[in-house]
Amino acid sequence: MLLDHIHQPEDLKRLTVEQLEQVAAETRHFLVEKLSVTGGHLAPNLGVVELTIAMHYLFDSPKDKFIFDVGHQSYVHKILTGRKDKFDTLRKYKGLCGFVKRSESEHDVWEAGHSSTSLSAAMGMAVARDLKGEKNRIVAMIGDGALTGGMALEALNHIGHEKRKLMVILNDNEMSIAPNVGALSHYLARIRSDRHYVKVKEEFEHLIKKIPAIGGTLAKTAERVKDSFKYLVVPGVWFEELGFTYLGPVDGHNLPLLLETMKQADKVNGPVLVHVITTKGKGYSPAEADSHTWHGISPYKIESGQVLKTVGPPMYTEVFGSTLIELAKQDERIVAITPAMPGGSGLLGFAKEFPGRMFDVGIAEQHAATFSAGLAEEGLKPVFAVYSTFLQRAYDQVVHDICRANLNVVFAIDRAGFVGPDGETHQGVYDMAYLRSIPNMVLMMPKDENELRHMMKTAFEYNEGPIAYRYPRISGLGVPMDETLQPIPIGTWEVLRPGSDAAILAVGPMIPLALEAAEAMSKEGVQVRVINARFIKPMDEAMLLQLAKEDIPILTLEEGAELGGFGSGVLEHYSQQNVYGLRIKIIGVPDYFVEHGSVKEQRKEVGFTAERLVSELQALVPRRRQRA
Repeated sequence: MLLDHIHQPEDLKRLTVEQLEQVAAETRHFLVEKLSVTGGHLAPNLGVVELTIAMHYLFDSPKDKFIFDVGHQSYVHKILTGRKDKFDTLRKYKGLCGFVKRSESEHDVWEAGHSSTSLSAAMGMAVARDLKGEKNRIVAMIGDGALTGGMALEALNHIGHEKRKLMVILNDNEMSIAPNVGALSHYLARIRSDRHYVKVKEEFEHLIKKIPAIGGTLAKTAERVKDSFKYLVVPGVWFEELGFTYLGPVDGHNLPLLLETMKQADKVNGPVLVHVITTKGKGYSPAEADSHTWHGISPYKIESGQVLKTVGPPMYTEVFGSTLIELAKQDERIVAITPAMPGGSGLLGFAKEFPGRMFDVGIAEQHAATFSAGLAEEGLKPVFAVYSTFLQRAYDQVVHDICRANLNVVFAIDRAGFVGPDGETHQGVYDMAYLRSIPNMVLMMPKDENELRHMMKTAFEYNEGPIAYRYPRISGLGVPMDETLQPIPIGTWEVLRPGSDAAILAVGPMIPLALEAAEAMSKEGVQVRVINARFIKPMDEAMLLQLAKEDIPILTLEEGAELGGFGSGVLEHYSQQNVYGLRIKIIGVPDYFVEHGSVKEQRKEVGFTAERLVSELQALVPRRRQRA
């Protein structure tokens, strides 16, 4: 196999174009085989095989900077830059990252896990290059879905204004994770459908060059004629009006054509956009047929494409989706909003049931938040379903447009806590800290999937401002589901296990761990009260006051940032009430970015273990309360 001899990009440069096509075929086979075991972003990477090979064949990484938007489509880049032998560890604990990661390779120059950042980073690198007097290339690959993000549009505007040499490769597969939405995606669709443009443009230029004697004299006039002609036949004129030279659309799986187009693009002394049409999932029929499902996939059987899933309780996301349909049938004011994640957020069923009440706004979290505010202002019940890590992008809108105006927006915050293989860019461990600091916000988290249903009922009956419920990326506990939903009194906790020697205030998925530690302590004669601290804000002030009166040592436990999180809120409460002298220990996620692995491994790394809790409780509880 030729791929066995590709260890660095220089190895590609010795091959013929025909051999490059063989490398492409072998790369696809490699990806399908390896990801059947590890899982990962299969469809996006199958779509960029030729494109990535062409980049490394023509240009000189790492001197030339390759910037991958999001970075989930960088597997081929990793294969060609010396990491092929590590693919058995992909997305595993201490193994190969599923995104671009600078510590892995000198060829990884930009890290991202969120969309639409590549063009801004590329512009920064291009300016830095020019200020330093260097001559290297800056090449940014961005998908058509990511191009709808606000940052990308801001960057296009700036790049076109500055006119610096920079290449943007628009990887157009008509998808982000879900099918793209919005005016820009329709615009790109018109470009895709106008395949005759490139041929007409070439024929026009050839005709000008053939005019004898006066061809050079007419150069400027010809350019003006070409510009006028362009308005008649080029849907891609928008990019040129922004200041780019536009090349394409070109078949992203035709290596000879792709190489020739990119060579021409490299000759442009300014910003150039190469519009490449690719097929997500190319070369593996299950992924081509359903690129949405195969965007990020669990282990599967290669022959059949059957995904290997364990049987068990439903995911919290599934419970959210089915309950939302149930509640929406009772209240026609309920509408759902998602920033390009209808499948991941469990809203496909809702969209089918209520197509007129479901709004996928594309990769636009900021717009989604303020759009929700507008809906709430007019008396609807908007549910903004969003991953915790993506909600970070809308922080200003949450503060300014929703909470400041005290609008009744419901936040359904998915992937709260550790997210496993997606790793540090996607960890949902910061939303408690940044949401609880905003006035008017109500924030809660369930102990199990049944309580999530009741919290959803609580949110829809709450009319006094913004309210959020957060839930993890794991399966539920398999508890019985109540048929009748009842609202939970705002700011109330519940005691799950009695005890008078110490208390654990646990949030959400940390409750089973707290109960395990309490049981272990009971064998030492120490009775630990376990409290379901289901409201992060407002807290149960009556219960906190009672704990202070009893002078019970307190341990707070949360799968969220220790700095500024739930435990900090407990300390703040006692400070505000002038309560001093209590023994309190906060356990949360430490002040560093936790990398990829399983959720179990991530929890163990940060000390979320029964053994650690027992040790902390032993240190907290006075000896007089412990049996000799």
